[in-house]
Amino acid sequence: MRDGAIVHPARMKISLPGRRSPNLQDQRGRSSGGARGLGLPIGAGGGLSGLLILVAVIALQTCMSGGGSGGGGTGVDSPFDQFPGAVPRQGGAPPVSSADEEALVDFVSFVLDDVQALWVDQFETAGMTYEAAQLVLFTDATDSGCGSASAATGPFYCPLDQTAYLDLGFFRELHARFGAPGDFAQAYVIAHELGHHVQNQTGVAAEVRQRSSEDPDIANELSVRLELQADCLAGVWGFSTAERGILEAGDLEEGLTAAAAIGDDRIQQQSGGRVEPETWTHGSSEQRVEWFRRGFDAGNAGACDTFSGDI
Repeated sequence: MRDGAIVHPARMKISLPGRRSPNLQDQRGRSSGGARGLGLPIGAGGGLSGLLILVAVIALQTCMSGGGSGGGGTGVDSPFDQFPGAVPRQGGAPPVSSADEEALVDFVSFVLDDVQALWVDQFETAGMTYEAAQLVLFTDATDSGCGSASAATGPFYCPLDQTAYLDLGFFRELHARFGAPGDFAQAYVIAHELGHHVQNQTGVAAEVRQRSSEDPDIANELSVRLELQADCLAGVWGFSTAERGILEAGDLEEGLTAAAAIGDDRIQQQSGGRVEPETWTHGSSEQRVEWFRRGFDAGNAGACDTFSGDI
């Protein structure tokens, strides 16, 4: 594999369906036409040390109780902060063949449908209805229900249009800049964004946003807790792939490497700055790995209560 190239599926044992997901919108190459929507924050909230994921079979519901302090908020000031684009992109990346990129789009389509199939089943088991998210592929810049964004912001989820947004160039960044290659690393990113959709569907994200507006001082901590919960939900999907024999040796490690690579402490170190936990919005490398692993080991959302106790 040439250095810096987009990594297309080579290890996960999957059969690509030969069709693109009906929930995948391919807008690559289109120009951004300006912001639309209200530009509301994506996902951090306020004082919820007791936002619990209660599992009736595997249903996610919220229960409120006091407290919390510190931290940095996913989209408290910006709607585009799901994955850090914190290390500025550098030019000169090797060109990517159209065949490589199309194979990657097929892979994204597979992961999108596979992750959502899991949540459809889990919601149905719990007597709930899961409404599918959309995923938009874009190039350089895009418009969303939450406003305009560029590729430099990284992947993000907008609750106002229930859509995740992804520039495929982020996967090159994940490999070349963050040292996290591999198809399961890419799948982790998609599953994380769809974890935010689960939070949106179950009311978790709305509760967090409300508490954030009521008490901005604790927004950052709650943003971290929200992001770690999305990591854990991604791990739950990872468990399902292992159960079905989709994963091969090394795939889990790819996901864990990706989780570690985009921890706030690692990003700050790469940027040449000081490590300042009070500014974190996503969690440290150790925390992200820990919560992804918890979801993967447990295989159910009941393990993903990041809003109680220490993280």
